[in-house]
Amino acid sequence: MAHYRSVGNVPPKRHTQHRTPEGELYYEELMGEEGFSSDSSLLYHRNIPSAIADAAVWDLGDMATVPNHPITPRHLKLHDLFASEEERQGVDVVTGRRLVLGNGDVRLLYVVADTVSPWYRNGIGDECVYIERGAARVETVFGAFEVAQGDYMMIPRATTHRWIPVVEGDEGFAEPLRAYAIEANSHITPPKRYLSRFGQLLEHAPYCERDLRGPDGPLLAEDVGEDAAAHTQVLIKHRGSGEHSSGGLVGTAYTYPYHPLDVVGWDGCLYPYVFNVADFEPITGRVHQPPPVHQVFEGYNFVICNFVPRKVDYHPLSIPVPYYHSNVDSDEIMFYVDGDYEARKGSGIGKGSISVHPGGHAHGPQPGATEKSIGVDYFDELAVMVDTFRPLELGEAGRAVDDGLYARSWIKGLNPQGPDGDNPGSGEVFSTS
Repeated sequence: MAHYRSVGNVPPKRHTQHRTPEGELYYEELMGEEGFSSDSSLLYHRNIPSAIADAAVWDLGDMATVPNHPITPRHLKLHDLFASEEERQGVDVVTGRRLVLGNGDVRLLYVVADTVSPWYRNGIGDECVYIERGAARVETVFGAFEVAQGDYMMIPRATTHRWIPVVEGDEGFAEPLRAYAIEANSHITPPKRYLSRFGQLLEHAPYCERDLRGPDGPLLAEDVGEDAAAHTQVLIKHRGSGEHSSGGLVGTAYTYPYHPLDVVGWDGCLYPYVFNVADFEPITGRVHQPPPVHQVFEGYNFVICNFVPRKVDYHPLSIPVPYYHSNVDSDEIMFYVDGDYEARKGSGIGKGSISVHPGGHAHGPQPGATEKSIGVDYFDELAVMVDTFRPLELGEAGRAVDDGLYARSWIKGLNPQGPDGDNPGSGEVFSTS
């Protein structure tokens, strides 16, 4: 997003001599998108950013996917991942992510972490990491962020960074760090219709530049108590094939002959930032509004929306929950974060659930939800939705936590969870095999 910032020690003119107090040159790096034709920033390093001491394979784990075939709506229970303290011990936000859903444009991953991550950068696309619960410090070459519940952490492609969770129980945080990672194979930006032709957020946008938090910086190795001259490993996710590839992705571990936090200053329009979902101003109307009014970001072939607590439709004959709709061009993936989601009552969906409504399937409120919503004037709900314009496939984590029952939840009189919340005693259970 073209919102200029200048942080730290930069020269008055770009691409000119910029020297240390001892008279040595700083090393200027252009970090730019679309081959010098889009947003960029200039970073000034103490060390040559191209220097590497070693390169090794980084095993990404299981990033393979299987088709959602036969085409089936699904309920994925994310909180069944990392369910015990033992499963969460030693897990970090980078290497501990488990793949829920993915395609050639975007991957949706989930992690519950208690450990400092390695230094890392995504060389494939931008990342949008939503903080479901807990808190963390994110240290980047642009500066540092303190993130907590409800924050979207937006990280441009190739930004070196690491995650430091706030330990469960410290500083008033009673829950571990739960993060929902949206990894693009492209850039992630505010919707174009929210922006002027020069890149400013317009008056009709549901948020503005004042709502965005930039990095506190510059941030150097000595600022975090580390040795600026120490050899440091940085994990890099990138495209590739061969024996080490998983889902078309490969990982490399670079060892640099110095610490990555060596940027004394930077300026430009490309950098990480944070946006909190509480600062999204919902757009409402007399009758039910379509999902695009909830959009917050977009990438190539997908959009990100959020459904926040809001007043709802005020026409005297309005029906507040959505009408039934067919996603003829997209898969709809809803991550239920908080509140009481009116349209899904009776389906078994709750906090930590993901619903998968694939393109070609007509979906909408569960039986009885439409009538029960009439007269309701406020929805207390919070959800993050990703709509993709190519079919999503199921990752290993998605297959592990599929309840196998959700597809039958629109049959009147049938409780898909059974009378006691258990599986019903008869009928087909849907699977991914």
